[in-house]
Amino acid sequence: MAQDPVETRFQLKRDRLLKAAADCFNKKGYSGTSLKDVADILNLTDAALYYYVRNKEELVYLCYVRAADVGREAMDRAIAECDTGLDTVLRYLRYHVEIMVGERGPIAIMSEVPSLRPQHRDEVLELSRKHSSNFEDILEQGISDGSIAKCDVRMTGNAIMGALNWIPKWFHGDAEMARKIVDEFPRILSNGLRN
Repeated sequence: MAQDPVETRFQLKRDRLLKAAADCFNKKGYSGTSLKDVADILNLTDAALYYYVRNKEELVYLCYVRAADVGREAMDRAIAECDTGLDTVLRYLRYHVEIMVGERGPIAIMSEVPSLRPQHRDEVLELSRKHSSNFEDILEQGISDGSIAKCDVRMTGNAIMGALNWIPKWFHGDAEMARKIVDEFPRILSNGLRN
């Protein structure tokens, strides 16, 4: 079934909006970012921005859902392609980093979750918990198949995810740096895992 061209255009424009908003939130935080800041980056009027979102809280919520979707997409792809836990970790990290520093980035850092209204906050926290749990399962698989050394999977997962998720805070679009991050971060973050 063919996708509706109007819906496709809406999705493309909304994704562009969420990337611009993620960049603003990552640089200036929730309280330091206004909807006008985001509209200005996109050369939109305030009224045009309200076609896509009702308010700033909804915008940050949608940025966080997008970040969760990107992480899940990278993890699902790695799981489908790999046999061992360590290989899955390495490939997941590479895929996630490629998205974060590539054309689909930036991705919002989930540092302002308390600013969300309760329903949105609960949904985002559940998405984050599920992603962390799935990553811990990959670590457990690696311990079982012998590719990953025994470790506290909760602490290890938190350490790796924390480092990974902070990239958008300090990465600002330099192509050479993006290449280095994609090449080096998966190796650096997984070095201590090897059995």
